[in-house]
Amino acid sequence: MDLRSRISTSLKSAMKNKEAERLATLRLINAAIKDKDIALRSDGSETGVGEDEILSILGRMIKQRQESARAYEEGGRLDLAERERSEIAVIEEFLPRQLTDEEVQEAVDAALSETGAESIRDVGRVMAVLKAEYAGQMDFGAVGPMVKDRLA
Repeated sequence: MDLRSRISTSLKSAMKNKEAERLATLRLINAAIKDKDIALRSDGSETGVGEDEILSILGRMIKQRQESARAYEEGGRLDLAERERSEIAVIEEFLPRQLTDEEVQEAVDAALSETGAESIRDVGRVMAVLKAEYAGQMDFGAVGPMVKDRLA
């Protein structure tokens, strides 16, 4: 079952089971995907959002909630921080398993050897390979500096 169908099925299930918080988060996910669909249609694209783009949307949503939770904690609003974390848990259900630090290192090593990268100029090619193979499975914001360090 593709990602869009899994989200839709979970949405229906949350409605039936009257899980209000889960339902609200699933609706936010659905709205973000539909917004991207509309944006693509206005650009002239016939197809909707693909799996990779949905994974990217979910990753951005998690990152936003992590930042919000951190800000709420600093402001002493632990109730709001906890709500952000519960939304993160719902969103993470649809992401593939995150790679461990060792697996990320192995993936970076493989991408470096696959592309034949030797200098800092090759970072873009290495990152493109990683994004194509590991979309949604690693934090590319953390991997980018790691690749740069290896090539420097």
